[in-house]
Order: sequence, then structure tokens, then C-alpha cells
Amino acid sequence: MQSAGNGWGNGLLGVIIFSGSLPATRVAVDGFSALFLTSARAVVAALIGVAVLGLLRQARPERKDLVSLAIVSVGVVVGFPLLTALALQHITSAHSIVFIGLLPLSTAIFAVLRGGERPQPLFWLFAVLGSATVAGFALSNDGSASLTGDLLMVAAIVLCGLGYAEGAALSRRLGGWQVISWALLLALPLMAPVVAWTWPSTWSGVSAPAWIGLAYVSIFSMFVGFIFWYRGLAIGGIARIGQLQQLQPFFGLALAGFLLHEPVAWSMIAATALVVACVFFARRFA
Repeated sequence: MQSAGNGWGNGLLGVIIFSGSLPATRVAVDGFSALFLTSARAVVAALIGVAVLGLLRQARPERKDLVSLAIVSVGVVVGFPLLTALALQHITSAHSIVFIGLLPLSTAIFAVLRGGERPQPLFWLFAVLGSATVAGFALSNDGSASLTGDLLMVAAIVLCGLGYAEGAALSRRLGGWQVISWALLLALPLMAPVVAWTWPSTWSGVSAPAWIGLAYVSIFSMFVGFIFWYRGLAIGGIARIGQLQQLQPFFGLALAGFLLHEPVAWSMIAATALVVACVFFARRFA
């Protein structure tokens, strides 16, 4: 019970941290190109990861782990950040909630394919119901659409689900923060030249919010959040803990209401209650 509670606690903290990722990315792409933002966040996070690995004298991963680390790099270090940054040039961060609501289902599918998990049939019922609730809520509150942006987000969700499941499975042996640190280091030789290539010619037009957005996605979205998220997935089960992502859009809206004083509609409260119920039953049948 203590391990299960620890898994849910770590997973929930990771989701809360990730809740600010898309809004921060949306702000950041107003000041930086998508390629620079993707590569810069990866390089900053990689430098943090390398420093921590060195300070704590972590052993190098085995050769057999390199394929899994490469999958994590492609999924969550390069693929998801780049594709969402490109998508958010065409759609709003609110519209992207539609696709974040599908991320738990994507993670659960790859938990079966890559993590060897076998949830019960009723798990899939509640996982689909929860994802449909989030998507329906988002669509009812935002009518903006772009085929390009939507297709980019679909690709981002697929890669992210793969990266989450692969990293969580590897975390059972290496540890959560070690996995993301090694994955970032593996991507560094690719990301560093991209930073130099896409380096802005001038910084005068970059606003303070864009800098804050870059800092958030570099430190929290790209590193700190994964420490808790991968630990939660490894301890509590990838498919089971992954359902907590259904709450991510609502955390983001709640933060907007608290920090920006935006109104919180009754429909949000009702949808959140239904999603919480779906997460509860998905956990029971995972």
C-alpha cells in the first residue's frame, strides 16, 4: 500500500509540473523559433542532468539500454517538444487540451506493447471514457482548429506515449532521474548544433514571458517533472499511473483561474469529477 501510494504521489506531482508545459511553450514560441526552443530546452536540461550524474557518480547504462534510451530521447526529448512547439504555432494551448486528453490512452497502449503490462478489459473502458470526457470538454470550450496543428499534436501524443512507457520500464532498473538524464545526454550531440544553427540574430524582441516560458520548459518540463513522473510510473504501473494525465488539462485551467483570475465554469467542475471517477476505476482494474 505504501509503494502504491508513493507511486500515485510521485505521478500526481509529475502531472502538476507538466500542466504548465503547453501554456509555457505557447508563450515561448512567440519569442523563439520552434527548433531553437526544442533544442535549447534539451541542452539546458542535459547540462543539469550531466551535472547531477557527475556529482552523484552514477554508473553508465549498459549497452543493451542504449536502444531504450534512444527511444526515450526520440519520444520526450526531441519528438514531443518539437511537434508541440510547431503545433502551437497553428492552434491555441486550450485547443491542445483535446490531444493531451488522449495521452493516457497512448501511454497505456505502449505500456502493453513495450512494458509488458496486461490491464483488465474494464480498465480500457474507463481509460477511453476518461479520455473522451477530456476531449469533449476541450472541444466544447474551444472551437479553433487547424488540420496542420491537429496532425502535429496527434504525432506528438504517439511519440510521447512511447517515450513515457519506454522510460518508465527502464526506470525500474536505472531510476527515474537517471533515465531522463542519460536520454538527454544521448540527445545532446544532436541538440547542441541545432541551438547554434537556430541561434536568434537578435534578442531585443524577446519578451520576458518568452524567457520565463523557455526557463520553465527547460528546467521543469524537461527535467524535474520526469524525476517524479518516471518514478511514479515505475512504482505504480505505467498504464495505471498514466491515467493521472487525464487530470493535466484541468490542473492547467485551475492554475489559470488562480494565477490569471480566469473564470472556472461549472462544466469544468463536472468534467473533473467524472475524470476523477474514471481514474479511480481505471486504477482498480489496471
